[in-house]
Parts: sequence; C-alpha cells; structure tokens
Amino acid sequence: MAFYNVLLLIVLIIASRALILKADCKLSPEYYSSKCPKALSVVQAAVIAAIKRETRIGASLLRLHFHDCFVNGCDASVLLDDTGSFIGEKTAIPNNNSARGFDVVDAIKARLEKVCPQVVSCADILALAARDSVVYLGGPSWEVGLGRRDSTTANRSAANTFIPPPTSSLGDLLLNFSAQGLSMKEMVALAGAHTIGLARCTSFRAHIYNESNIDSSYAQSLRRNCPVSGNDNKLSPLDLQTPTHFDNLYYKNLLAKKGLLHSDQEFFNNNSTDFLVQTYAADTQVFFQDFAKAMIKMSQIKPLTGSKGEIRINCRKVNQN
Repeated sequence: MAFYNVLLLIVLIIASRALILKADCKLSPEYYSSKCPKALSVVQAAVIAAIKRETRIGASLLRLHFHDCFVNGCDASVLLDDTGSFIGEKTAIPNNNSARGFDVVDAIKARLEKVCPQVVSCADILALAARDSVVYLGGPSWEVGLGRRDSTTANRSAANTFIPPPTSSLGDLLLNFSAQGLSMKEMVALAGAHTIGLARCTSFRAHIYNESNIDSSYAQSLRRNCPVSGNDNKLSPLDLQTPTHFDNLYYKNLLAKKGLLHSDQEFFNNNSTDFLVQTYAADTQVFFQDFAKAMIKMSQIKPLTGSKGEIRINCRKVNQN
C-alpha cells in the first residue's frame, strides 16, 4: 500500500510540475500588469509618434513582426545585428535593404529600460508595435498575449527559406503558411496587411513586364517608375488607393487585377482562395475580425517562455554574461 501511495505522489508531483510549466509557457495580455504597468502605454506612444513622423513606418513595424515570427518563432531574432560569430537575419534576401523600423524598436526599448529595466522583451515589443500600428492606421485591435523572451541567436538560412518571396505561387504560399500552423483562411487574412505600405521595384518588376494576370493600364502606370532595369529601390504602394490607411481596398484591387506583387494576385487568379478575397472585398468587418484572429495566432508561433532565451537589454545584441 505504501508503494502505491509513493507512486501516486510521484504522479501528482509530475502532473503539478507539468501544469506549472504549461502556465509558465502561456502568453497573457496581463503579463506586465504588475511587472511593468506602463509597458503598453510606452510602446503605444512611441509607435504613434513614429507614425506621425513617417506614416510608412506603421507598415514596416507590422512587417517586422511577421518576418520575426516566420523564422523559428516570435523571438526577436530578426533584430539581431551580425557579429563575428554568426550572421543574423537582417541580410537575408527578404530583409536586406528592405526590413526597416529597427530604430523605432531601439527607441522603445531604451525608454522601457528606464521605466523597468530588463523586464520587457524585444519580441513583445514587436508584437505590441504591430498591433498599435494597425490600430492607429484605422485597422482592428486585438489582445496581444505577452511574456515572450528573446532568442540568443538568429538563422539567416531559415529566413531565406521560410519568409515567402513576392514571386511565390499560391502553392508555395500555402506550404509556407502551413509550415507555421496557419490555415489558408488565415493566410489570406494576413495578406491583407498589404493594404498598407510600399514595395520596391525589384519586388514587382517581373509581374508588371512578364505576366498577364495584371490590369494592363495598371501595369503601364507602374512601368513609368520601374523600368526593365535600374531603379530597383523605387517604391510603389501595395494598396493603390490608401497605402497609409488600413482597410479592405487591397482585396478590391485584387478583384480588379491590380495586385502589386505576383504573390498578391495569386490569391485571386482562378484559385481556391478566390472566394476569400471576394468575402473580404465585400465586408470590411469580416476582414478585420479574421485579420485580428490570424494575428493572434501568428504571434503565438513558438515563443520562448519561462527560462528559455533572455530579456535583451539591447534588441540588437545578446546580453553579455
């Protein structure tokens, strides 16, 4: 009988430890309510100030969160600078001369380090900044689960592999998103992030010169600033009408074959995703609801929690022990 009592005790201890571990690993919107009560307001104020200085930065901050989460989870690895011992993700093909907003994250982190030193992670800053950018630009809000910790390394090859390029086919995109546990519906909703922001000529040149699934007059207008060669960094809006306002016009543009990127137009090109584009083009609220749900799910991709990772003091480099 004593043996069974001991066995039961062991089972209970293991079970309780598992529950504690599970609790430690769960993200919570209230994570900083006692640890750093001003954290969310600090991030929000800095994001709004940054967007007032340059409206485009809102889209850049949203994109940073996406590019972070798609490479080994939402761990702020995208923020790490190259060092002598490893090459970070900033020079990966999807990020090189393209990813931006790092200075805004630096400013937010510096402010938070004064308010509550080494408490708020860079990964959580990215998640909050993405949400606050969307809201300020007219989009939906959502509760951001918090409690992520920061990685101590980065993975350039993974960034090149898992962040879908603008030349992706629908099949490629489905593989990329499913690899992150995201459904087709969530993928098309998240693509709506392209209702804000700009893209470089090099990202859409092939689409406007070599492809037929684009409105001819729209393609012609883009060619004026994006020649067959040169002007690689010349910018054009992802959403033709309102590139600084978060709305559903991105989907309406796809219906008219006015998607800037090849990968954008793939969502409405006699494909299985056509009905989702039509749904979001017809109803802004449905798009907003699905976008918010998809952002919550994306922001929960493999976060480092508990004792994993660290809380970086400087988002660009790992802490010195």
